[in-house]
Amino acid sequence: MIYGIGTDICDVRRIRASLARHGDRFAEKVLADGELATWRARSARWPERGVRYLATRFSAKEAFSKAIGLGLHMPMTWRHCEVANLPSGQPTIVLHGALQDWFAARGLRCHLSVTDESDYAASFCVVEKD
Repeated sequence: MIYGIGTDICDVRRIRASLARHGDRFAEKVLADGELATWRARSARWPERGVRYLATRFSAKEAFSKAIGLGLHMPMTWRHCEVANLPSGQPTIVLHGALQDWFAARGLRCHLSVTDESDYAASFCVVEKD
C-alpha cells in the first residue's frame, strides 16, 4: 500500500549560489557523512559535478520528507537521511538515528528516482507500507 508520494525539483543555480555564499558549511548541513566524502571527492575533481551531486541529494531528501509526510520536522533531518547507490547504481535512501527507528516502526520502504539536467535536479519518491 502506498504510504506517501513526494517529488521535488531543485534549481542547481541556487545550490551553486548557496555554496558560494556559505562554503562547505552548506554541504555539511545537508549531507550525511558518507555523502559528504563523495561530495568532496567529486568537487575536487570537477567542481560542477560536486554542485550537481549536492543538488540531487538536496532534491531527493526533500522528496523523501514529503513522501513520509513530515517535511523537515523531527525525526526527519538532513543528516539522518542519506542518499546512496546500490551496486546497480539505483539510488536508495539509507536512514540513521531516530529517523531510522521511526521509519522501521511503521514498516515503511522507499523507492527513489533522481535526475539532473543542466540547471535542475529532480527527484521522485514513493514510500510503501507493508
